[in-house]
Amino acid sequence: MTHTRFAFVKAGWHAEIVDQALIGFCEVIPEAQVDVFDVPGAFEMPLVARDLAATGRFGAVACAAFVVDGGIYRHDFVAQAVVDGLMRAGLDTGVPVLSVSLTPHHYQETAHHDAIYQAHFVEKGREAAQAALGVTTMRAAIAAE
Repeated sequence: MTHTRFAFVKAGWHAEIVDQALIGFCEVIPEAQVDVFDVPGAFEMPLVARDLAATGRFGAVACAAFVVDGGIYRHDFVAQAVVDGLMRAGLDTGVPVLSVSLTPHHYQETAHHDAIYQAHFVEKGREAAQAALGVTTMRAAIAAE
């Protein structure tokens, strides 16, 4: 069965950047087919993604976050935990869980950097939507054989 609904989970931190991924996603998959879920930060995404995938209502779940070095914690540990959790959510449920979770090496909260990452997130959102459509189509074809 090919699903026509997709879930999009987005972290609230750096929303002005992260929200751009949803814009790109909806350039490929119509907004009417996308249910959007907001979570506080990246670390909360795997649990919510797993819960959404487990409902069976979605062909795929895409998750977007921007994890930066805040100087207090090791952002690379957070980013690794998030990506590992998203992968596990997909494997545990059998529903593709896609990551638009990026961790830049160098980020400064300036208009220049914000513009660069906003444009990048639009493109990554498009790529996630294309991946969601591609993998759901391929899995439906495999199931039909």
